[in-house]
Amino acid sequence: MTGTEGSATAGSTGPAAAFPYQLVATDLDGTLLRSDGTVSARTREALAAATAAGAAHIVVTGRAVPWTRHILDDLGYEGLAVCGQGAQVYHAGEHRLLTSVTLDRQLAGLAVAKIEAEVGPLLLAASRDGLDGDVLVGPGYRTHDGPLPVVPIKDAADLWSAPLNKVYVQHPTLSDDELAAVAAQVAGGLVGVTMAGAGIVELLPLGLSKATGLSLAARRLGARAADTIAFGDMPNDIPMFAWAARGVAMAGAHEELKAVADEVTSSNDEDGIAVVLERLLG
Repeated sequence: MTGTEGSATAGSTGPAAAFPYQLVATDLDGTLLRSDGTVSARTREALAAATAAGAAHIVVTGRAVPWTRHILDDLGYEGLAVCGQGAQVYHAGEHRLLTSVTLDRQLAGLAVAKIEAEVGPLLLAASRDGLDGDVLVGPGYRTHDGPLPVVPIKDAADLWSAPLNKVYVQHPTLSDDELAAVAAQVAGGLVGVTMAGAGIVELLPLGLSKATGLSLAARRLGARAADTIAFGDMPNDIPMFAWAARGVAMAGAHEELKAVADEVTSSNDEDGIAVVLERLLG
C-alpha cells in the first residue's frame, strides 16, 4: 500500500470522477490496523482502488513518528503521514520530518501541577521530539504490551530535560474519561487534552489536534477539507471529523466519536474502511 502525494482535480474524468473524495484520512490503531496490528488484504485493495481513482490516502495517528515509522515501512506506505496528534507531518517515502510542533514544557509542568492539585499525584510519561525521540516512562506508568520501545526513568524531572511533543498522564483510580475531563477543566487554558485510547490521556500544545496537522498535510497534497473523508475510533479523532467533509467511526469506536460521526461502519477487524470505500467506488 502506498500513500500518494497526488490528488484528484476538478473537472477530471474517468475513474477519478467516480470517487467523491480527494483525500482518505485514516487513523491507525483501532481503525486501519486490525487487533493483531496488520492491515487486511481487502482493506489494502480498497485503498489502492481509491488512490487509483485519484484520491490520496493519508495516515493520521496519535503515535509520534518513532512509533509509526516501522508500521508505514511494513505497509510499503510512501506518502505523507500526520503523527503525534498533529504535531508532526512526516514524509514516509523520504523518512523525513517536514514539520514538528513541540509542547511548552513550562506550561505543561504547570498543567500537571494544576491537575495534581485537583486529583492527587499522576503517573507520567512523555514523547520526545524528533525522528528518533524516545518515549520516557516514569515510575508506575502503565504501558501496553508490545514491541513499542520505551525508556524507563526513575526521576520524573527527567521528563522535562529535552523538547517534547506530548505528555501522557494516568491516575491510580480515575478512569480515562474522568481524568481527561478533570484535566480539560483545570488545565485546558494551558494545554490541549485528548484521550487517544485505553490508558492514553495526553497533554498537547494548546490548539493542536489531528485536524491542524491534517490541514497542513492536505495543503501540501492540494486537497481540501470539503473533499476529505476521515476514519477513526477515539475522541482524539473528533477534531479530524469536524474538519473533514465526512467522518466515519468504526463499530468499536468511543461513544463520543460515534456521537459526531456521519456514519458508523464495521469494526477494524471486519474491514470497516473497505466496506465504506467499496460502496463509494461503486
